[in-house]
Amino acid sequence: MLFYEPLFLFLFAPAVYLIYLLFGAERGARALILLIASIVFYAWSEPVFVFVVFASVAADLFVAQRIDASSPDGSLRGRWLALGVALNLGILVYYKYTGFLALNLDALLRALTLPGIHIPQIALPIGVSFIVFEKITYLVDVYRGVTKPARSVQLYALYVFFFPKLLAGPIIKYHDIAGQMETCPHAHINDFVIGFSRFMLGVIKKVLLADALASGADLIFAQNPAGLGFADAWWGVIFFTFQIYFDFSGYSDMAIGLARMFGFRLLENFNMPYIAMSISEFWRRWHMSLTGWIKEYLYFPLGGNREGVVRTQFNLWICFLASGIWHGAAWTYVVWGAYNGLFLVLDRIFLLKWLARLPEWAANLVAMLIVMVGWTVFRATSLEQAGALLSLMAQPWIVGSDSPYIPNYYIVVALVSALICVLQRVSVSIEGFRWESLAGKFAFASNSVLSLLFIAALAKGLADPFKPFIYFRF
Repeated sequence: MLFYEPLFLFLFAPAVYLIYLLFGAERGARALILLIASIVFYAWSEPVFVFVVFASVAADLFVAQRIDASSPDGSLRGRWLALGVALNLGILVYYKYTGFLALNLDALLRALTLPGIHIPQIALPIGVSFIVFEKITYLVDVYRGVTKPARSVQLYALYVFFFPKLLAGPIIKYHDIAGQMETCPHAHINDFVIGFSRFMLGVIKKVLLADALASGADLIFAQNPAGLGFADAWWGVIFFTFQIYFDFSGYSDMAIGLARMFGFRLLENFNMPYIAMSISEFWRRWHMSLTGWIKEYLYFPLGGNREGVVRTQFNLWICFLASGIWHGAAWTYVVWGAYNGLFLVLDRIFLLKWLARLPEWAANLVAMLIVMVGWTVFRATSLEQAGALLSLMAQPWIVGSDSPYIPNYYIVVALVSALICVLQRVSVSIEGFRWESLAGKFAFASNSVLSLLFIAALAKGLADPFKPFIYFRF
């Protein structure tokens, strides 16, 4: 069930919201309504895996109680945490990486002239990575004493299943939202106005921009690179660069907006990442909930920057290698993670100082080129395709012998997307301006432009086939 499908927009969301307003006078009733709605929302798409999540929720609650009851100075506490984390990672590894590991083991055995192995076909549940990471934060928070175990099964289940952020984040740390889950706030008219405006902005980003850009990117990446030229390769990467931003930030807008309509405040997930003037700054602005999770639950436990320069650089690199692996079970994601980790290390060594000497626009351009090279690897279907496209992007004299026709509409949308990012760069100098929460600064009734674009997005969504959010596959 996608946020901009008619089933969600015209049936599920209005029904849940009306029930929440009419029968949610008590905190317990509000929490129960949201929990039931969230379970129905997820079970609609994952009618089998939802039971795995139920069992995992029960295991988390039991392990958290054991952690809390164990002596703070004893080893038993750490063992319970290790068990809880292992159970959650086991779910992730089984569903997401079993096929990838089996495929590579099969290739290795055949290279050694040994019999191959069966490669299982395991369907990847929607949002499994986001669910697992959030559940791990709960166990670690209890272990660290940041929070107490959830007071009830219902409270923790609502944290796991809360439907606005369930499928693709933002990744919410338990200690950041536990208080809101416990109080389950009332929804006021101001929450609806701000929340629905934010939701409309997300739908506009997704349907009017990201989906058109996706068609352009698919057009190029589906071709054999041997028949493409310099311009084709660059158009494909440009399309995808803007697609992934407007697709994922659009989902985040929808999630944050929906949560706000019910009175919840979720943390921001994007802050104009394409205005960054270094890779370090880019990752402080892009998918901030994942970056924050990696920093708090992986970088710091590895030692952070407390173990000397070399160890700090290694910790940075290994964290972003892990980020690449988290994104998907393919060598392209592994290389993409290692690539970003490398540039974070280079930032520390010399690149930040070098970029600081450049004009802001030039530093931004260099950072964007680095990001776009990374996106080429990320989007490619194989390392071979990534290498071929990167080679074409460095040879302006090559003209494609079998270049696909790119509709003018895709090019116009790409230019509009680029203009939006340029305006973001300009807007930084305007005090108090924040693009990602622009919709929240206007009353719904007076924001006619946003409303008209939202109606246009709905019309387009009904006319064209739906394109799943990119991050659903992660």
